[in-house]
Amino acid sequence: MLGWETVSRVWEGAMKEASSQAKVAECSGVGEITAALELEGVVRVPGLFAAEQLAAMQQAFNARLRQLRWNNINGYEKTEPHRHMVEDVLTLEQGFVDVAVHPTLKAVLQRYLGRYALVEARGWRSVPTKRDFHGWHGDEWYDQEVCKEIPREVKLGFYLTDVRNGAFNYIRGTHRKHPPRRIRTAELPAVPASQIAELTGPAGTAFLFDTSGIHRQGVPMLEPRQVVFFNYHDPLVPLQKEDRESYRYHPLLLNAAFLGNLSDEDQRILGFGDKTNYRPGFEQPRGAERIHRTLARIHDANLRLRDLQIRFVTRLNRGSTRPRA
Repeated sequence: MLGWETVSRVWEGAMKEASSQAKVAECSGVGEITAALELEGVVRVPGLFAAEQLAAMQQAFNARLRQLRWNNINGYEKTEPHRHMVEDVLTLEQGFVDVAVHPTLKAVLQRYLGRYALVEARGWRSVPTKRDFHGWHGDEWYDQEVCKEIPREVKLGFYLTDVRNGAFNYIRGTHRKHPPRRIRTAELPAVPASQIAELTGPAGTAFLFDTSGIHRQGVPMLEPRQVVFFNYHDPLVPLQKEDRESYRYHPLLLNAAFLGNLSDEDQRILGFGDKTNYRPGFEQPRGAERIHRTLARIHDANLRLRDLQIRFVTRLNRGSTRPRA
């Protein structure tokens, strides 16, 4: 088991050296990737994207980042100051679907997870900040009261921009050692610099990691970073209360235009016909109700004003075309 000693000074020293010393193995074969994932909990995965595929994905993702989502205007969602969230990326561009069911990825996940499905596909733009707002953590997603052993979950992360700072950080070998949770810096054990992986890289850099391992978004974030995460686990594993109530792992939203030529296995991975975590008539918990009501009223008033303008112009046009006596 992982010891949670208070050795913050040692930890800070290790963090200063991490970027220069730590590297993550880049493996291309299924066996190599799986072995590295088993051993270290994180591994780089090359060759998932063709250049034209990546360019199309970048263009579609950027289109959603131009404005905040509102009414019938597509855009990003914002629930915190430092990230612009792009949900349901499988609806944006063919490349996202192709990567989600890439043959290499499927083979690795089958070996590492056994039964699995893609349960979440989202990305975001992180805005420049020096604040460590994301913090070290293991991903909490399953019901820890019901599941006595740590169920396996793997995420595929990939960058849509070059990442020179604020990269994904992972402490090697911490996966499957302790039930995942948020961790205060003061709780961290003495970690050798070589154990801390910082995944900088150009757009298209992709990596797999076991989400029970300790990880975070690095700081400082000096440039905007665009990243996408695909989440894979067994959908039959009981979810924690917070995720059930927020309906986080709802059935995937898909674009029919991108679903041609899918095998039966691909359809299973994407959740075709799987109602395990479907909640009929779900209503999203409301937040910022006053702001929402105010914006709705302003928008309604704007629509009424536009309607009056159209009617006024229509009457003027009728008057100008009326024949003189």
